[in-house]
Amino acid sequence: MRIIFVLLRRKTITQENMYLLQSTPTPEIPLTEINDSIKAHAENAIQQLQTNPQGYFIDLGHQALMFGIKVLVALLIYFIGAWLIRRIKKMQQRRFERRKTDPTVASFVMSATSFGLSLLLIIITIGTLGVDTSSLAALLAAGGMALGMALSGTVQNFAGGIMILVFRPFKVGDWIAAQGFAGTVTSVSIVSTKIKTIDNREVVLPNGALSNGVIDNYSTLPIRRIDMVVSVAYGTDAQQCIDLLLQILKDDSRILTSSTEGASDPFVALKTLNASDISFAVRAFVRNEDFWDVTFQLNKRIYTELPQHGINFAYPHVDVTLQNKS
Repeated sequence: MRIIFVLLRRKTITQENMYLLQSTPTPEIPLTEINDSIKAHAENAIQQLQTNPQGYFIDLGHQALMFGIKVLVALLIYFIGAWLIRRIKKMQQRRFERRKTDPTVASFVMSATSFGLSLLLIIITIGTLGVDTSSLAALLAAGGMALGMALSGTVQNFAGGIMILVFRPFKVGDWIAAQGFAGTVTSVSIVSTKIKTIDNREVVLPNGALSNGVIDNYSTLPIRRIDMVVSVAYGTDAQQCIDLLLQILKDDSRILTSSTEGASDPFVALKTLNASDISFAVRAFVRNEDFWDVTFQLNKRIYTELPQHGINFAYPHVDVTLQNKS
């Protein structure tokens, strides 16, 4: 009798009531109750097949049709969205080319835009199929947090790369000194910067440390000052030495004067009186591309011409005086 009563109760559960029961949100339940629920649905399906097979298959076909429509709509949304993403990337590329944007910046912006739009398109497509996307978003957030904790150093370099791309403390082709290295910047990626040193070595600098450290950019301004110290022996005529050094500077046409914006006239002055020599400060402005050539040429001329005028260079020495006490 109990079995017949249960079967009669199950027959009274209409399709609408089953839909309401299935669509009503319920709190998380233990695994045993889930198994019992699955078993009960299976028994109900078997009973419907036995009692009303025609209605069961009609209902099944209706559900399959509705799911097929959802799949077609989801595919349509996906293909249209993918086409729009490609169009947006092409529009961005043409815009960057018109504005002659740095290739590193353009590549990063296009990649970030494509990734963000593709992720949004996937979520929308899955939501169209009737899947609850809130759990997917929570899963992505948890995965992103775990990945961020595991790759904290890489994330720091990524953030540093964004800072470098936004504030542009240097660009490809600049001569910089940073993190104990100096050289010409050959490439700037989102996580690292490559420089080529003067002795033909490639050094990769992480953007995290680079963006937080001191960057000495020698290429930002068009002119640069040469600073030299010339040490000569005591007894040298100071004014004669100053005039001779100034004449050496003025003879070089590459040395700038105050008529050039940002520069000043060549300057020579007695700087310090040391223990065994006197030092003269020599300063002159040149263009960036002439800095090293002028520096080497000045060193050569000073070394060659000062002794010709009786000016001797200082060097560490000790004077010993012997007295005859005979």
